[in-house]
Amino acid sequence: MILTLAMTTACQQQPPQWDSSLETLLKSQPGRFGTVMQDPDKFRLQIIYTQIDRDADNKPHFKTFIYNVDPGMYFYPASTVKLPASILALEKINRLNVQGLNRDTTMLTGSAADYQSAADTDESSPTGLPSIAQYIRKILLVSDNDAFNRLYEFIGQQEMNESLHDRRYLDTRIVHRLETALSKEQNQWTNPVTFVNGNEVIFKQNDQRCQVNFYGRQPQLLGVAEIVNGERLDRPKDFSEKNAYPLLDQHTLMSNLMFPEVSKPLRRFNLSEDDYRFIYRYMSMYPRESDIEAYKDIEKYPDGYVKFLLYGGAEKTIPSNIRIFNKVGDAYGFLTDAAYIVDFDNKLEFLLSATIFTNENLTFNDNNYEYEEIGLPFLRDLGQAIYEVELNRKRQFEPDLSRFRFPERDR
Repeated sequence: MILTLAMTTACQQQPPQWDSSLETLLKSQPGRFGTVMQDPDKFRLQIIYTQIDRDADNKPHFKTFIYNVDPGMYFYPASTVKLPASILALEKINRLNVQGLNRDTTMLTGSAADYQSAADTDESSPTGLPSIAQYIRKILLVSDNDAFNRLYEFIGQQEMNESLHDRRYLDTRIVHRLETALSKEQNQWTNPVTFVNGNEVIFKQNDQRCQVNFYGRQPQLLGVAEIVNGERLDRPKDFSEKNAYPLLDQHTLMSNLMFPEVSKPLRRFNLSEDDYRFIYRYMSMYPRESDIEAYKDIEKYPDGYVKFLLYGGAEKTIPSNIRIFNKVGDAYGFLTDAAYIVDFDNKLEFLLSATIFTNENLTFNDNNYEYEEIGLPFLRDLGQAIYEVELNRKRQFEPDLSRFRFPERDR
């Protein structure tokens, strides 16, 4: 069955032209991409697309195409940083190697300062108690901010960044919690954490202070104004103390996560096969498919809720043969999605990452961004166009995609 995309552009499109150039593809589809392609620099557009071909042994081989990719062209990564945090939290559990400590062990977050908040319950959990596993589920299903903050506090700012830099994600920095108004110094301090089994303490970690400066060495100025505490400040916003996660790092991490068997040993994460299956399951699960009752409201959490590529963040239901393993982010006018996309019926797979800036007035924190008008439709149409290219692309060997299937869920 060929994918039927419910969200289509108003005018009929000619099939996208593919001559191994993303620029040609974008320009061949003016109905889809004309607005952005009139001034792609204004939209700070970056795209990475990887074709995947399998050999007779099902080993993947990659061919990557880029458009306007520049690690020095800053964009705010927003929630995309939650994926590496999820991976590193699982990896830390494995590294600690404490008897009785696993991703499902109850995790109680304490407070060592008045600006820190504690967490000893979780209404979304079947037990009513928090755990690494439940925080990751909430991150991957609906991009929960508090869940990320708890993983950030468990891992610690220093270990988070050193782990990523050791794997050569050198332009990435994760230096603050999300949706909290904390200073640079306050984000360097992370809460005490205790793992328990009933009344038994399994592992206790004291509050930590990062001893290394991971912030930008130079100002990273964008825009013309910013709203701070209700007041308009007419000056560029400095992002040098904000998180950074360039598109190339996102795309590379996604490839290494989905294909650890062919990734460079230096970049491979210390995860078990069960850890990989856990991440794959919830990355590709739609909120209504989860056991979390609050996420079953399809009006609030449609299938496309955190699927920008192909579905524009809004599609109510997605065909079951399509699975999107991804992490999105949106804030300050920036929209980003890094994804591995499969179609089990048509036996196709590809990696696609993109970021776009939709902030016409160049003012931050005024909540006046062109997400719905420009950004989300662009990412939806980009995913559709690449999918159409993939449908028409010849492959010598059909891929075995069983690693990414969950029989109880996927047809």
